[in-house]
Amino acid sequence: MRIICGSARGRRLHSPKNRMIRPTADRVKESLFNILSVILGGFDRCRVLDIFAGTGNLGLEALSRGASLAVFIDNHKESVALVAKNLRMLVFTDRGRVLERDALSALHHLEKREVPFHLVFIDPPYRQGLAESVLAYLAASTLIDDNSLVVAEISSAELLPPAFEALREFDRRVYGDTAIAFFRRMHKETPDNKSPIPGNMDKTGR
Repeated sequence: MRIICGSARGRRLHSPKNRMIRPTADRVKESLFNILSVILGGFDRCRVLDIFAGTGNLGLEALSRGASLAVFIDNHKESVALVAKNLRMLVFTDRGRVLERDALSALHHLEKREVPFHLVFIDPPYRQGLAESVLAYLAASTLIDDNSLVVAEISSAELLPPAFEALREFDRRVYGDTAIAFFRRMHKETPDNKSPIPGNMDKTGR
């Protein structure tokens, strides 16, 4: 598990000692960030929220690419310690904060203190309904606005609703047993339902 691009390119992250933490595979992360680069046009001044952070893999990659802030949320002590350790190793402590809280509790806490995030990662344990709970909360939260992009990593076997009020899935990519779903607030249908991501819906990566 390594940083793929940016100021910390090639640096290997501290990894979990057990299988309770499931980091995003490097090949999936590389494909994801290629897509994000197309949508966002870069990460400069990007404010990132990494929910179910694990090792901090996704938020740290964004920081390496120029994000101005990443807030990491996890309720497991080992995960929180790993994120903090990786932030120190990469010298990103001035741009990274870690909250040891349950996801919904942390989001409620942040609503009182933070302006909307540009990019939100949701990478929960598979098949526990946690992605649905967080997406439903974010749909009405001040932590995102119409310009925010929400990315959920789930099992490709999971059935995730395509919409949570105005927060709607506009694209999905499948990589083996992993699926990446992209959400934005959409108050009306976009013309011809075209995705801003090049390629077809439900594309399978091999």
